[in-house]
Amino acid sequence: MRIGILRIGTVEPYVLSRIKEGLSNIFPETKCTLIGDELPVLEEAFNENRRQYDSTIILHVVHSYAERKKIFNRILGVTEVDLFVPRLNFVFGEAECPGRVAIISLHRLRPEFYGEKPNLEVFVERCLKEAVHELGHTLGLRHCPNPFCVMHFSNSIFDTDTKQSLFCNKCYLKVNDLLKKLE
Repeated sequence: MRIGILRIGTVEPYVLSRIKEGLSNIFPETKCTLIGDELPVLEEAFNENRRQYDSTIILHVVHSYAERKKIFNRILGVTEVDLFVPRLNFVFGEAECPGRVAIISLHRLRPEFYGEKPNLEVFVERCLKEAVHELGHTLGLRHCPNPFCVMHFSNSIFDTDTKQSLFCNKCYLKVNDLLKKLE
């Protein structure tokens, strides 16, 4: 599988490279590439009342981009803006399930968002967990009831911190089967 990592707005290169490194370790025989392009954050996705960006609108833009970049099996958009879907207060990310594209927001993954001291390792670990989770959705995986599985739904940062960056045995077997079909 070939995964392209796409910046949406300004994102720290170091964080992107750590996400790339982590994804390469978690998804066997996967080639991850940092895409040189940067998509702008769409102002039409901004909801003035919520002071957040509609993730579905941004996901559609990433999908349109992916249609022109057929060399990637999956594209993961990464942004710093705060995302929401109408039925939830916020989302850490969104993905086509199954599909080719996903996005994650780094906004609520920073410890300082919760009044804590900055901690780069905690931040990067959270970013990786959400990236793996959303890419799992693109492969067709649903939410897992195991609170330690990366596919467990994160209703809060506590859930993200509780789960691992890896798939549980059940989800791992599904991922391996799905990746074999991509070959």
